[in-house]
Amino acid sequence: MRYIIIGAGAIGGTVGGRLAESGQEVVLVARGAHRAALAEGGLRLRVPEGELTHRLPVVAGPDELGTLRADDVLVLAVKTQDSEAALHTWGPAPVEGGGTAAERLPLVCAQNGVESPRMALRRFRHVYAVCVWLPSTHVEPGVVSAAGAPLTGILHLGRHPHGVDDTARGICADLEKARFEAPAVPDVARWQYAKLLSNLGNALEAVSGPVTGPAGEALFDRVRAEGAAVLDAAGIAYTGAEEQRAARGDKVTLVPLPGVPRGGGSSWQSLSRGAGSIEADYLNGEIVLLGRLHGVPTPLNELLQRLANAFARERRAPGSLPLSQLVRMADDAVAGVRTG
Repeated sequence: MRYIIIGAGAIGGTVGGRLAESGQEVVLVARGAHRAALAEGGLRLRVPEGELTHRLPVVAGPDELGTLRADDVLVLAVKTQDSEAALHTWGPAPVEGGGTAAERLPLVCAQNGVESPRMALRRFRHVYAVCVWLPSTHVEPGVVSAAGAPLTGILHLGRHPHGVDDTARGICADLEKARFEAPAVPDVARWQYAKLLSNLGNALEAVSGPVTGPAGEALFDRVRAEGAAVLDAAGIAYTGAEEQRAARGDKVTLVPLPGVPRGGGSSWQSLSRGAGSIEADYLNGEIVLLGRLHGVPTPLNELLQRLANAFARERRAPGSLPLSQLVRMADDAVAGVRTG
């Protein structure tokens, strides 16, 4: 299979680089300065064993590839706010032997949140979802860092909305050869919703810095508890902490990388790059949506969603809102619900 990585950033660049290293054929899809850097100097993948340079084909869209191959796998790794544009672009692409990518090719959604597979299923017949546990960073054009060892990450994968088939097993087998643990699971949504709960802290980290210390951890616990209450009210199953710990164990340990300062998660990285958009609508916003549908107040997630979007829109520096101020705002938001 040839893997076309649509969005060669932190997740896509790491998965693409590791697949290429293991002998798979890989094409990277990127835009702007990142695309120019990839085309000129290759993908510089900084990992515990050193900096690896992968000189891979780089395109901006399907037109540059021509007719797609019948054995192509599309890996959607853009931020969720960019998914609709990518699906619109790649769905009609012709495939050798007839038909389009949307009709014939597998589309693997390797992203945070739960919305992209639902969006994809409106256009693509064969959609696969991934619960991505992959500590990686992309803030510099052409460079992606992944500090996990001995495995680079853990990627639970299955059909959307449920099930496992030979295509899923084949993709997982390729990922297993590329320094990932990749279980093919029939209930991938359970893992994705559990990851969603942990990703609710992305906006907190983006606006006020690392979630460390008693105050930051206490606020995150409140945000996550609000999210769990919403999922419970909606009757949505998610893996518990014990099952997640058993699956992860000590398989992925973060190793300090020379010359690579420890940054933050995906939302923090978006602000660092001045991207102008952020994924909060599909993380905290997913909890807000479900809360409104099921009558559960979500003041903390509403606050974080609003702040993260404002930071992105105004291109404010990540971590520039003092945590003490954010805690006061959170207390006020909760009090407003109680007295409203």
